[in-house]
Amino acid sequence: MDTPELVRYTLRYADDCLVLSHRLAEWSSRAPDLEEDIALTNIGLDLLGQARMLYSYACEIDGARTEDDFAFFRTERQFSNLLLVEQPNGNFANTIARQVLFSTYQQLLWDQMGTSSDAKLAAVAARARKETAYHLRHSRTWLSRLGDGTDESHTRMQSAVDALWRFTAELFVVDDLDLSMVSAGIGVDVRDLEDSWLASVATDLREATLSMPDHHQQAGGGRDGRHTNHLRPMLAEMQVLQRTYPGASW
Repeated sequence: MDTPELVRYTLRYADDCLVLSHRLAEWSSRAPDLEEDIALTNIGLDLLGQARMLYSYACEIDGARTEDDFAFFRTERQFSNLLLVEQPNGNFANTIARQVLFSTYQQLLWDQMGTSSDAKLAAVAARARKETAYHLRHSRTWLSRLGDGTDESHTRMQSAVDALWRFTAELFVVDDLDLSMVSAGIGVDVRDLEDSWLASVATDLREATLSMPDHHQQAGGGRDGRHTNHLRPMLAEMQVLQRTYPGASW
């Protein structure tokens, strides 16, 4: 397997986890109540742990760069995360909708990645799958509570799902790198996840008395480094300390 290809592939999923982890960290001390503050922080820490396992493996393959190089010294164009995970938290409904949509995808992804011929990726997937099951259970509970709650909470939850839906088609887009990894028995053909994802999300929405959006306009390009206007300021905040004091330790 070509080393640069495997590094790039590993970074895709590391970037997804890191960016969403930071988004959830932005809720710290701002969540609706203390219990939810702790829950969102813990989900963010799980995702950060997944990111670190993947960055560590990328470092091992690469042999030159460190985890900090990947996390703090790449530009917006060098990040390959999905557009969904970089969307702002918005109100609590937006955060829950984003988490349900992504965790449903991620659980299916880790299930398949667990059979990878790459032992390190399979091991990461096995651990991450257990954590993602909690992320999904937690966010599904809130989706139902808000969707099938008051008129106001229902409206906000439906608006959140509608607003984020245009970022979901990208979850199932493949390119030459994906196909190369699949051919080698390493990667996941995410196209095979779409039907299961749609069925799962449709069930969750129905149970929450919410409607499945019918959007034809979809956004993409995150895997190629083409992001929304929201990623750059997020990275500036996340990277400022290391960029101001490179190599600092404490």
